[in-house]
Amino acid sequence: MNTRIAMPLSVSIAAVLALASMECRAIEPLDTFSFRIGGYITDFDTQVRADGETRTGTEVDLQRDFGLDKNNTVALVGLTWRPWDNHEFGLSYYQDDADATRRITRDIEFDGTLYEANSTVRASADLDAYDLYYVWWAANNERWTLGPRFGLVWYRMRFGLDVEIDSAGNRIDGSISETVDADVPAPSIGGSWRWAPLDQWRFSADVGYFSANVNDIDADITFGRIGAEWFPWERAGFSLDYARRRITADAERSDFIGNLEFVDSGLRLGFVYRF
Repeated sequence: MNTRIAMPLSVSIAAVLALASMECRAIEPLDTFSFRIGGYITDFDTQVRADGETRTGTEVDLQRDFGLDKNNTVALVGLTWRPWDNHEFGLSYYQDDADATRRITRDIEFDGTLYEANSTVRASADLDAYDLYYVWWAANNERWTLGPRFGLVWYRMRFGLDVEIDSAGNRIDGSISETVDADVPAPSIGGSWRWAPLDQWRFSADVGYFSANVNDIDADITFGRIGAEWFPWERAGFSLDYARRRITADAERSDFIGNLEFVDSGLRLGFVYRF
């Protein structure tokens, strides 16, 4: 079992067993506080171009050109807090990494370094995502709520290429390598909706969009999420949702000059404790 999800799953199972005898009551559309832990079945699609000081880099697809696995299952933790009736804050975090080795079929310019066709290159990608949001529940009713949402996901990304065997067949063992780090803020402005039509079920949706220059990154961001929660116990239950965020960004920073097209999407299954 993937070590990233072994601990969250064992904690969830223990919590379920401990709560098995609790009485169920009707849930509300909103919680005062909630904590969730679970797994995120990711589907990342990444194209990146890293320019050098004098030359434009080659746009590469990390999955197609280097064979990085776009699908993985990682742990996700999150919490929400509603200190006032119509104001809610949320925070979640997840981390993913991947690497692969492949013989490339074309010349690739990456961060000022040329990787020649027929070289064997090891590619790596690391991602940390911090997801924050605020919702003002302008319409707050007994069974449903609706309001504007302000979100920010801060991605910390690291991409690396290392030549293991050059185009002539000589073993290099990483003496030709480049790594770029990029902090990519992805804000969004949109709306949120919650609906609790049945005693044990709650449904939700969030949407957002943003286009601006933030932190020397000119970006277009679209975001959407839809989900359902089932609470067989008064304060504990399970969640399942699908989220998708797409970022197209041009960066002119000291740590990264280039272009990034990034899609972060997937299913998220979790155990929720609420009150």
